[in-house]
Amino acid sequence: MGDYSLPLANPTAVVTGASSGIGNAIATTFAKQGANLIIHANTNQAGLEATAAEIRGLGRDVTLLYADLTSAAAQESLVEQAFQANEQINIWVNNAGRDVLTGDAASWSFEQKLAALWELDVQGTIGICRRLSKPLTNVGKQANAVILNMGWDQAAVGQSGDSGQLFGSIKSAVIGFSHSLARELAPHVRVNCLAPGWIQTAWGNSASAHWDKRAKAESLMGRWGTPQDVANVAVHLAAPTASFITGQTISINGGLSHEHIEPTANLDEQYDGE
Repeated sequence: MGDYSLPLANPTAVVTGASSGIGNAIATTFAKQGANLIIHANTNQAGLEATAAEIRGLGRDVTLLYADLTSAAAQESLVEQAFQANEQINIWVNNAGRDVLTGDAASWSFEQKLAALWELDVQGTIGICRRLSKPLTNVGKQANAVILNMGWDQAAVGQSGDSGQLFGSIKSAVIGFSHSLARELAPHVRVNCLAPGWIQTAWGNSASAHWDKRAKAESLMGRWGTPQDVANVAVHLAAPTASFITGQTISINGGLSHEHIEPTANLDEQYDGE
């Protein structure tokens, strides 16, 4: 028997891109708050196994699935496998996204980055959601059912530089789709967007003094956000107690102050916040 005092007592949640960073934090926090997990990665097996070990250590069940979500066939297969593992999935978090800020992708052209982000962040999210809609609606007719997609806090207001143009375009597409999907699936499935700001994940951990200063200056709270900050909001939106919240984009940025760019800043190095 589970602890029914927990906000996510005994549902099953799927988290894509759960091998590190925000995805890991959401998956493990869901487990702490009572959920069993189905977690996904593309190729980072070691990272996903580490996330699974944390979840098992919390006494929750966990299933691991691997898929390249840029493939329509893989999107369909992932949804099928997830519902075969547990027909009563209540929560689905589309966190998987392309990292174009670190590693080899950091040196790609603007056009290469845009294509990669569109393929995974936009088409991957849309494809999963469309395949997920019918089975999750069936769940939602009798129980809490939630989709959480990943936006960006500055998608609506914009940010200068190549990265601002990239993530403003990509995440605006995800947010617009999510708002429309919320209308389509209401009242049985709630659909909301998490919109992180400056979150200290892989890029933030190696940020220069300039970017560290900027991240802190652009938050009214005067600090970087953490993956745990995002996970805490995800728990709130996923829980049955948020049953009157749908079609919303929730910024997780400590209160956006303003865009502060020093004249010497390299605008091509701006950060998307994930």
